[in-house]
Amino acid sequence: MLTVTGRQIEIDTRTLKAVMDGGLITSLVRKSDGRQLIAARAGQSPPLQLVYTTGEVVDLGCADGDRITCLRHNDHQAEVRVESWYGDGVITVSEDRQTGDLIVEPAGYASRPGLRACRWTVAGIDDGMELIAPFWQGVRVSLHDPLVHNTFWNWPQSWEAGLAILQGAEGGVWIHCRDDRYRFKNMQVGTSDDPHRLGFETEAYGPLDDNLAAGGLPWRINVYEGDWQVPASVYRDWLAEAYGLDGVSRPDWVDQLRLALSWCPCETAILDALAARVEPKCVLLHVPNWRTDGYDEGYPRYTASAEAELFIRKAQAMGFRVMPHFNAIDMDPTHPAYHYIRDFQYRDAVSQRVQGWSWYEGAARPVPESNAARMRSRDKKTMVKVHAGLSMWRSILGENVRAAVAALSLDCVFLDVTMNTWNLRRCVVENVTSTEGIKRLIAHIGLIDGVAAVGGEGRNEIVMQDEAFAQVHLFKSSGSQNIEGLQRTGRCPLCEFLFGRRCRSFGYSHLAGNTPEQCLRMQLHVDLGAIRTLTVRSASEIAKPNKAVDKLLSEAGGKAT
Repeated sequence: MLTVTGRQIEIDTRTLKAVMDGGLITSLVRKSDGRQLIAARAGQSPPLQLVYTTGEVVDLGCADGDRITCLRHNDHQAEVRVESWYGDGVITVSEDRQTGDLIVEPAGYASRPGLRACRWTVAGIDDGMELIAPFWQGVRVSLHDPLVHNTFWNWPQSWEAGLAILQGAEGGVWIHCRDDRYRFKNMQVGTSDDPHRLGFETEAYGPLDDNLAAGGLPWRINVYEGDWQVPASVYRDWLAEAYGLDGVSRPDWVDQLRLALSWCPCETAILDALAARVEPKCVLLHVPNWRTDGYDEGYPRYTASAEAELFIRKAQAMGFRVMPHFNAIDMDPTHPAYHYIRDFQYRDAVSQRVQGWSWYEGAARPVPESNAARMRSRDKKTMVKVHAGLSMWRSILGENVRAAVAALSLDCVFLDVTMNTWNLRRCVVENVTSTEGIKRLIAHIGLIDGVAAVGGEGRNEIVMQDEAFAQVHLFKSSGSQNIEGLQRTGRCPLCEFLFGRRCRSFGYSHLAGNTPEQCLRMQLHVDLGAIRTLTVRSASEIAKPNKAVDKLLSEAGGKAT
């Protein structure tokens, strides 16, 4: 039950006791053993913050002159009303009598336009707890670790599920939301001067220029005993129930896979070299350069070159699982289909720039903002991103993928950039956000006759529902260089635990074992639960492997050189 006294609310659920002072949790105690896991001082952290498109963050509820009023609804719900100089807010506080969760729903507003998000803060986290979070497939690190200290994570691209676990020696605290409406949310880990603070944001949908308010997303906080799998299991079960995943199956051959080749060249000698080491039916081939168009050019045109068709036919005949590379939301603006979707291309919610890239002079560049220049930029591999909520785009993409599937007798396709969903200038199209849109698009492709499995780039709680495979990135190391401290990120396969029953993962890039850095990447993918993955450029790297490649092939196939 909840008890209101002045500016304080005392919460006593079946699992925890907590005190909120002025809207900030100042004490959180696990009832089973009396262990205090959060201890903050009133005023140590603002209970609410307003976050603007300029990047400015405005504190509410902790300055002199701010008014805090606590209002009791009943024994199980109350409100904290915050009135400040720069804005106002309400924090609704309640208990879930079945789970014991403390539920906190923050909302904030001001007369100043350009409000991006409302942030709820949790401070005073016990120094003995580590953060376990679904960042880039899972991390378990100290809150002081520079890998996460004072960092920002957006859902679902880099914060791959709305969940954070704080693990101590004998259990800890977990915070999550139960959102099946695709609302954009973010997590701030620490601040420059306080590593023991987390911030949980609810974003308003774009356009944000005139936006004055944000909120509407309840956050749940509870305690647990044991290891991190205890709360992660509860969240996994909720995901299955919320999205109807129980009883949804994938082809049996998906679970037989023991090796993946990312960025596999269309060199038939590679197939013979592989077959000598690993049973072909246990190998997944991600094939990017198979079209008459160059890589990342001409989308959504998908016509196989003669060389690639020969490679794919031979691979299929040998029993390999072949997954040619398509693209979910990127397209060439010189393609005729651009005229159908031009008004629905991604634009950044803040800068309003067209989202995508061009590639020239050896580096990625922005998309031209000149409509004319965009039409002249095919030689620069210009790609624009399309809102997948648009039915016309799903129809056009599906039509072109369907033709390639029929021509090549494909049972598996790969959709690039499925992880690339975020808040947009035009966030809602046909009453669908970009994230719900990508889910609809993946399901649309999966219904094509002959397609038994869809793969995609990145794995999160949305795309995993309709994908059998996900090509995943390592922690802030998508390019050729490993981030400093990358070796500390392989301790907790959280996303494999959450999503692995539905969607298997495989590695992304620079997995040839030629350097210690590449060997580390190969091992981290395995530690995080991925299918063992190689990236090779020729058959000789398989037939005459280096030590790291030979080890991985032996583990995958059991056939020694």
